[in-house]
Amino acid sequence: MPENENEKHLLESLREKLAELAINMEKMKLAEYVDLLKHPWRLLYINFISGLARGFGIAVGFALLGTLIVFVLQQLVTLNLPVIGGFIAEIVTIVQSQMVR
Repeated sequence: MPENENEKHLLESLREKLAELAINMEKMKLAEYVDLLKHPWRLLYINFISGLARGFGIAVGFALLGTLIVFVLQQLVTLNLPVIGGFIAEIVTIVQSQMVR
């Protein structure tokens, strides 16, 4: 009888570990990863779309940052700072001429 009790305890412990393993695998999204390995074209498609989105985000972010810098430089030129005013005016002129092209 002690052997039977020991086996029950061992089986219960095994069930708990198995449930914990199943939860951890679900958290890792292992099934989705295995699915992507089975379908490499889907993986390429997802990576392509994410690359496009990343590139678009970089382009928009750079455009906004560039616009902000040009705006700040234009405001600094209107303040007529003697030391850097001419330099900034030259930079703004170059940037505006490049934007027209």
